[in-house]
Amino acid sequence: MFNRLRDWFCPDLGIDLGTANTEIAVRGEGVVLQEPSVVALEKKTGRILGRGAAIGKLARQMVGRTPGSIEAVSPIRHGVITDFELCQAMVRYFMAKAARQQAGMRPRVIVAVPGEISAVEKRAVYNSIERAGAGRIFLIEKAKAASIGAGLPISEPLASMVCDLGAGTTECAVLSLGEAVARKSIRIAGQDLDEAIVDYLRQCYSLKIGLPTAEQIKLEIGSAAPLDHELSTEVRGLDSISGVPRKAVVTSEEVREAISECLWRIVSCVKGTIEQCHPELIGDLAETGLMLTGGGSQLRNIDRYLVEQLGIPVRVDHDPQTTVARGTAVCLEHLQHWQKRFQTEGAGF
Repeated sequence: MFNRLRDWFCPDLGIDLGTANTEIAVRGEGVVLQEPSVVALEKKTGRILGRGAAIGKLARQMVGRTPGSIEAVSPIRHGVITDFELCQAMVRYFMAKAARQQAGMRPRVIVAVPGEISAVEKRAVYNSIERAGAGRIFLIEKAKAASIGAGLPISEPLASMVCDLGAGTTECAVLSLGEAVARKSIRIAGQDLDEAIVDYLRQCYSLKIGLPTAEQIKLEIGSAAPLDHELSTEVRGLDSISGVPRKAVVTSEEVREAISECLWRIVSCVKGTIEQCHPELIGDLAETGLMLTGGGSQLRNIDRYLVEQLGIPVRVDHDPQTTVARGTAVCLEHLQHWQKRFQTEGAGF
């Protein structure tokens, strides 16, 4: 009865604070909010536009299109907070949008964070969420939240491996009996693929494009392994030699070449995680394989590419962008029993 009353007045929240997107889950309702982690503000005053409402989708539309007096900023880079005050304002806005808070109560919040962030970076997350209006705060590693959200049997004495390919970080972990027995995190992920495409077009076509355009190219024709029917798309940008706008046709083979180095570093991260495991667990992985989550796992043939490189089965979650947030939602349902396993203030800070 108490939990029902609490959920009515002040529901508990699960937050995946991502470089590209922030997802929020509400206890008993699942994922209710998915917005870009972007804030639009005036450069001169530092105030958020639209009376504090130019956050998320509205701010994302302004990226690369703002005049000199306005900038669209992401307060999170590579999974960690780079602008404390903007992150605080962004999270407060998202929390108010996700669920009502009544009677002056503060919600309990589970926040998914990269597995290898420093104590200072953890403290920044804790302080931002607290000042945004949260009550008690629990931190969970993204890889663990992803494995729970994907429904892996992590509580069994069997190796379960997950790789969360986000925008700013790649999180890889092997879990058994409810804990991570091996983990590795690198700050190479989806945004680095976009930057590689930008660099490739500048070097090979003398064409300047922005990161949003590069992301669109990646989504339209990008792939990790050869396609049955290769694709192409027309790209518009600025000719760096003549200084005038022009078009170029780019193929999926060229995009694959552009992102190959980043993909290899991701493979190295997965291999490095496997190498940390006991031989018995490695034997389990030959059967259980690898689960891919995160927005980066939507790249075409990423599963086939990893199968070729690793030699183990690879699957992609049915909704990889929300897997981590769904994992925090499951944790909220069992918070009373699991809270001792989460990191709180004073634990690892």
